[in-house]
Amino acid sequence: MYSLTVCDHFMIAHSFRGEVFGPAQRLHGATYAVELEIRVAALDQHGLVADIGRLAEMLKQVLAALNYRNLDDEPAFDATNTTTEFLAGEIWRRAQAAIRGGALAPSPPPAAMKVLLRESPVAWAAFEAPLA
Repeated sequence: MYSLTVCDHFMIAHSFRGEVFGPAQRLHGATYAVELEIRVAALDQHGLVADIGRLAEMLKQVLAALNYRNLDDEPAFDATNTTTEFLAGEIWRRAQAAIRGGALAPSPPPAAMKVLLRESPVAWAAFEAPLA
């Protein structure tokens, strides 16, 4: 598989429900670094996985819906602890929808995608799956 990765970041506020989260039950902020990787089995006729500019713009648009938000106030996350693991999957799902909507056209859709979400230099989570 060939891969192409772009990076960006976003900032949020949120809190968690449940004693397991200790002091993180209180409202706190986070700045996440995001790596979005797409994979293909073969390069296109230009020798590309996809247009890197289109991929970077797609990630920027996906993150714009989350950036500078208090996730506790977002109806989509009403009953969810927006952990780093959960957010990695959520960004993956939003990026999948953007790809299905043609965000990378005219490149063929990738075979798989991975979202790696860095909470700090020493802790991160990821979600990856085929794009079926």
